This record gives sequence, C-alpha cells and structure tokens, in this order.
Amino acid sequence: MLVTLCLTLLVSSVVAADKESGLPKLDDAEAVKAFIDSAEVVVIGFLENEESFGYEELLAASQKVDLVPAAICTVKEVWADFSISSGTISLFRKVDNHQENLVLDEIKTLKSDGLVNFISTNELRYITEYDQVTAVGLFNSEVKTHLVLFANRGSKEYTELKERLGALAPEFTGKFLFVLINGGIKSNFKSLNYFGLKSTDLPRVGLYDKHSDMKWLLPEGEISTERVRDFCQSFLNGELKSHDQQPDVATGRKDKGDDRK
Repeated sequence: MLVTLCLTLLVSSVVAADKESGLPKLDDAEAVKAFIDSAEVVVIGFLENEESFGYEELLAASQKVDLVPAAICTVKEVWADFSISSGTISLFRKVDNHQENLVLDEIKTLKSDGLVNFISTNELRYITEYDQVTAVGLFNSEVKTHLVLFANRGSKEYTELKERLGALAPEFTGKFLFVLINGGIKSNFKSLNYFGLKSTDLPRVGLYDKHSDMKWLLPEGEISTERVRDFCQSFLNGELKSHDQQPDVATGRKDKGDDRK
C-alpha cells in the first residue's frame, strides 16, 4: 500500500512538472501500471519517440485538458502488455476498467482539438456530470446500468451529494455508472421527465437499466450512503427486477399506464 502511494505521488509530481516542457516517459510496464493507477482517467501515447505522429498533438491536448494526466511510452516491448501493436493514443479509465484506443495508422489527420474531444468524450469518472459530450461515453460504455443523482446546481445539497456518491461509486466499479444530472438547466428536463420528476422535486436518486429499459426512483427521504448502497444492492440481487410490469418510479408500485403530465 505504501509503495503504491509513493509511486502515485511520484507520478503526479512528474506529470505536473513535465507538462510545460514535454510529456513524461514511462519506461517499463510497472511504470505504465502505476501511471494508470494514479488517477481516475489518464492518457498514454504509445509512440516510437517525441518526433512521432501524434506527439505534438497529444502534448497540446494535455495542456488544454489539464485535469487528465498524460504521458508517453516509447518502449515497444512494453506495448504488448496493453494490447498495443502500433502507434496509439490510449485513454484508461477506472470507473469501468476501460481502455479506449485511438490507433494513429487508422486516421488521416489529427489535431489537438480532435484529441481534446476524444478525451472529453471518453472521460468518465466515478461520478460523471451528464451533458452532450459525456453522454457519448456513458452510453458507449459496456456498463449499461446508471445510478443517477438529480440535483440542482447551486443548491446546498449539490456539492455534498456529489462528493458522497462519488465516494460510494468505487464500490460498484464495473456494475454501475454514477451520473450527476443538473436539474436546473432546460436541456436536462427531458431526463427529469423520463423519471416523472420536476426540478422542484430534487434532489432525488434514480436507477436506469438500459438492458431492460426500466427505471426506478429511490423513495423520498435522506440520500444517505447507506440508502443508496442498499438501493444498488437490491438491483444487483434482482429485487428491483421482480416486478413483471414497469414499476411506478415514484412509489415502487406497478404501472397500469403512465398518467404523468
């Protein structure tokens, strides 16, 4: 544990120091693994050298998306450990143990803004705020069940609940994606309506399963870590799927028709 922590701190300090002058180099598989483990989302350029196609674009993109650590690995013997066979820029994220590859041989042109978009689109964190960009990564993820926190940005509960559920999310890595939806903006009203909610009803917690196209709401009350954990576990245990009809998302009762306005 102590060794991992030291490696993580070392990687973080190297990234901070090197982003201005160049990307840090990872010389062996252990360094790559430590770098991947150092943050929720990281980007690694598996490139032959600093003159390779993609390096300057990655450097420029990393300076624009400065919350996502970036590095390069030029040791080809290491690439195979990460299923890389040619020049590739890879994004690694912990939330669903996913590796997203941008194979440079398969693209004709590459610009830093394009890489920024690649990173932003696939940058899912333990709790991801929903918008038009992150929606692509959320719905392309192999994890198809979303635990959704509806809250109005600027409310007293917003930051506290985001942090509380963000801390819980790692317990359900690979099982749920934790999503934050700001109920105070018009573009998200459709999502609220889907759950039968209005912005004045918030904060609330819901669950959406894309496989069955079903949804549930955690009954009104305190949004505590324990209640949300039990809600998630009930789904995993099959208890929320025991209804043979769509459950009423507000009460848990079976629908006899949707009469919400």
